Amino acid sequence: MDTVKTVENKKLIWTNISSPGERELEFLKSNFSFHELDLRECPPPIQRPKIIDRNKYLFMILQFPVYNEKKRRIYASEVDFFISENFIVTVNDGARLEPLQKFFDECQTNERLLQETFANNYVLLYTILDKLLLRCFPMLNHIGWDIDVIEKKIFTNFDRQMVKEVLIIKRNIVNFRKSMQAHKNVLKKLTQKSDRFSTPANFEPYFLELVERTKEIWDLLENYREAINALYETHDSLSAFRLSNIMKTLTIFSVIVFPLTLLAAIFGMNTLGAMPFINHPYGFWLIMGGMLVGMVAMFVYFKSRKWI
Repeated sequence: MDTVKTVENKKLIWTNISSPGERELEFLKSNFSFHELDLRECPPPIQRPKIIDRNKYLFMILQFPVYNEKKRRIYASEVDFFISENFIVTVNDGARLEPLQKFFDECQTNERLLQETFANNYVLLYTILDKLLLRCFPMLNHIGWDIDVIEKKIFTNFDRQMVKEVLIIKRNIVNFRKSMQAHKNVLKKLTQKSDRFSTPANFEPYFLELVERTKEIWDLLENYREAINALYETHDSLSAFRLSNIMKTLTIFSVIVFPLTLLAAIFGMNTLGAMPFINHPYGFWLIMGGMLVGMVAMFVYFKSRKWI
């Protein structure tokens, strides 16, 4: 099967399964005798992160963020780990987790890398997790750059598209946080399972480093979340201020032209016998002059109150 690949040396076997289906699950069941409950959680939909001790092996589920460039969206991608002293099995959804696939291919072609990383099961597991976590930082950098661009645009010009950009980043940060939320607790539980690894004395520092890396990722996500929320509130404030200025301008304009409207309405009534200036030779210009005086008076009043 093309979706089931294996690389090994004398000490350790790593089997990687991409996009598991019924045949792949049957392969795992017949070749490794994994528990049926664990096999059920390998196919989609995505399961919650956790670690389970099955006596003969450890079963661990973790999620990692994956960025879709076309949709500009971060998704969660699941990796299932079956960990024993003599083998490690990884089950994933395929090409979306490029670091995992790339590292597996390198182990197949690079003999030196194979011997170094397959020295112990904890070294191999650490290297896999390390590469997957390191892949998070370019995505975090990209989010940081997007926030900087939005910050500059918000204070230089007003753009309706800005709201969409802000919401895209907020959504990606939320999805990123969902992927990484359980990593620290799962890895801490993993460090307590030293009896499952070849050299327990050397095991703990490796995975404590991974715990620190997840903390660093989480801290960056917290900072970005606060920054984008602040920019969203700033954009709302600027929008409200701009709308308030527009309403103020329209209100002042309507009040200034009110004398024109009032006089036009009065002289438009059908009361010709009682209407002043109706037969005056300069009646039209007297009425227009009255309108102009009223408009100028309103303008001077607003100007003196510094409303315009």
